[in-house]
Amino acid sequence: MVPTGDFWQIQPAEGQPASQKTEVFIGFTDDSLYIGMVAYDDNPAGIIVSDSRRDSELDNTDSFQILIDGMRDRQNGFVFGTNPAGLEYDGQVTKEGSSQTSTGGGGFNLNWDASWKVSAKISDIGWSAEFEIPFRTLRYSAGDAQDWGFNFQRNIRRNNEVAFWAPLSRQRTLYRVSEAGTVSGIDPPPQRNLKVTPYILGKAARGGMLSGTETDQEFGFDLKYSITPSLTLDATYNTDFAQVEADEQQVNLDRFSLFFPEKRPFFLENAGQFSVGNSEQVELFFSRRIGVGPGGIPLPIDGGVRLSGKVGSSTNIGFLHMAADGLDGVAPANNFTVARVNQELANRSSVGFLIVNRDGDGSITGDSSTDENQTYAIDGRWGIGDNLLLQGWAAATATPGMEGRETAYSVSGAYDSAEYNMGMGYTEVREGFNPEVGFLSRSEYRKGNANIMRRIRPDDMWGLLEIRPHISWNGYWDFEGFQETGYLHVDSHWEWKSGFEVHTGMNFTKSGVKDPFDIVPGVTVLPGTYDHREAQIVVMTDQSAPFSANVRTVIGGRFGGDRVTLEPTLKYRVGERFSSELSMQYNDFDLPVANGDFQVNLTRLRLSYSFTPKMLLQALVQYNDSRDVVGTNLRFSWLQSANSGLYLVYNEVDDRGIGAPPVGREFILKYSHIFDVFN
Repeated sequence: MVPTGDFWQIQPAEGQPASQKTEVFIGFTDDSLYIGMVAYDDNPAGIIVSDSRRDSELDNTDSFQILIDGMRDRQNGFVFGTNPAGLEYDGQVTKEGSSQTSTGGGGFNLNWDASWKVSAKISDIGWSAEFEIPFRTLRYSAGDAQDWGFNFQRNIRRNNEVAFWAPLSRQRTLYRVSEAGTVSGIDPPPQRNLKVTPYILGKAARGGMLSGTETDQEFGFDLKYSITPSLTLDATYNTDFAQVEADEQQVNLDRFSLFFPEKRPFFLENAGQFSVGNSEQVELFFSRRIGVGPGGIPLPIDGGVRLSGKVGSSTNIGFLHMAADGLDGVAPANNFTVARVNQELANRSSVGFLIVNRDGDGSITGDSSTDENQTYAIDGRWGIGDNLLLQGWAAATATPGMEGRETAYSVSGAYDSAEYNMGMGYTEVREGFNPEVGFLSRSEYRKGNANIMRRIRPDDMWGLLEIRPHISWNGYWDFEGFQETGYLHVDSHWEWKSGFEVHTGMNFTKSGVKDPFDIVPGVTVLPGTYDHREAQIVVMTDQSAPFSANVRTVIGGRFGGDRVTLEPTLKYRVGERFSSELSMQYNDFDLPVANGDFQVNLTRLRLSYSFTPKMLLQALVQYNDSRDVVGTNLRFSWLQSANSGLYLVYNEVDDRGIGAPPVGREFILKYSHIFDVFN
C-alpha cells in the first residue's frame, strides 16, 4: 500500500510544505474502512496532548482529522479525529459547514456520534494512530470501486501549525468538502445494518414538589436500520435523555428570548437536513420544542420515527414524527411531524422545502380542532465561483385565531476569500408569524446586517500570525419605523504565532424600548431610546498550555446608565486526564431608575477526569446570584460505543443560596447496549 504524503500548511506559513512528514494509509475489509496515520516528529518530547475525553476539541492538542465524503456530493461528509491519547472525535458536516442554524444541524454537528474505534501511541519517531470505521457508520452510493472524497488535517500545536493533504487557502477549514481530494478504488459492501439499543433506567428523586423520595423505573429502546447505504430509518420508544449534560444557565438582561442548544442524541443525527432559518434568531424547526414544556419542564416522549439521508446522488430527504405526552395544566399532548426535501445543485447550490406540523390534544385550549400549528418554507443557496454564496428562505405559518400576516423571509450574501470576508443580509418577520415548533428570538421586525473583515498575514511583525480588522453592523426596526436595536462593532483581532490573542474594539449601540420591562426583579427600564458607546477588549493566552486564561471586558453605557461586564475564564489541566474550567459573568449596572445600582453574576465550574478515553467523570456546578440558585450535575459514563454504556447521574438544585440544604435531588442509573443484529 502506497501512503499519501505532501501536507500543506494554511498556518503559520500558508502554502508551504508541512514542517513534519505525515503518512496516511487507507485500506478496507468486507466490513470496515481502515486508516493508518504516522505523524513523524523530530521532537517527540514536544508533542502536546491536552485531553482524552470523547469529542474534546482538537485545536489545542497535536491531532489528526479525517473528512470522508462517501457520496461524493461535495457538500456533506463525516469527520473522524484523534490525538496521541486516542480520544474519539466525530461529527457531521452539512452544507460545507456554512451553518444557517445552531440546532446541532447545519455547519458542523459535533454532537453526532458513531460506532468506530481508534488507537494511538507516541514513539521515538513521533506518534501514530489507526482508525477502524465500519462501513455501516458511513453513507455512500451503491456499486463497486467507488471514488470518495477525502481530506486529512494534521495539527502540530507547539508550532501553531495546521496542514492539509488536499491544499486549502487560509480562510478554509476541513469542512470545505468541495475541495477535498479523491481516493479511488474503494469497494464497500452492500449495507445490511440493523442496530437495536435498549436501555434500562432506575431513578430516585427527593425534594421539590415531592413530599418524600420517589422511585421510578423505565425501559425503552432506539432502533437504526439502513434501508440503503445512504438512507436510514431510526425509531425510538419511551425516549430518554438522562445522560445528557444539564443546560448552561444564562442571564437575560434584555427583552428577548434566550437560546439553548439541542443536546439530545436522537435529535442530533442528520439534524442538518431539517435546518432552515437564521442561526439562533429564526429557526423554523427547533427540536427542543419536542418533549420540553414551558420553562424547560421535561415532558415524556412516547416515541417516534425518523427517515433521513439521500435518494440518488443529490436529493436529501428527511421525515420525522414524534409523539409527546402532556402535563396537566401546563402543556398538551402533541404529535409532531416534519418533512424536508433538499435538492443539491452544482457548486454548493441547492433548493428545498420544509413542512412542520404540531397537532395537540386540546387539553389546555379546550378545543382539539384548533390546537394545531403549521410552518411551510422554501429555501435555496447559490454558489458563485469559489468565494461567493447567496442564500435565502421564505416561510409562512398557520395558527387558528392568529391575526396579522403570518410570513417571514430572509436573503443574504457572503464573500469569503483569503484576504476578505464580507456579507450583508435582510430579514423580515411579520406580526402574525408563529412557528410554534421553531425558535424566534424576537417577533415582528425588519432587520438589516452587514460586515467586512480584512485578513492580514505580516511577514515579520512582533511575532504576529494574523491581524483581522473588521466592522459589523445590525439593526432592528418595527413596521412603524421605530428602531429597537442598533449595533455597530469596530474591532481588530491580533493573533500571535504563540497562540496569544487580543481583540480591541468599540461598540456603538442603540436600544429602543417601547414598553417598560424589568431587567431584574424590582428594576424597571422605562420606554425611550438609549444611545451609547462601549469599549470592548478580549485577551486570550495560549489555550494549549496547562494553564490558560480568557478574559472579555465591556465598559460603557446601557439603558441610560453605565454597565461593566467582565467575563473571565480560567482553565487548568494535568496531562490529558484531568481538566478544569472556572468561568464567571460579572455584570455591574448603574441605571437612572429606582434600585438601578445592582450586580448580576453567573459562575460556572467544570471538572472532568478521564480514567480512559471511554470512562469519564464530569461535574458541572453553576451559581446564579440573581436568583440565588445553585445547580449541580454530576455524570459518570463508561461507554461501550458512542452514546451507549453505563451512566450514573446526580442532579441537585438549591434555590436558597450557597450552603443551604438542596430543595431537589435526583439520582439516575442508566444502562444501554447496542445489539448489532447482522454482525
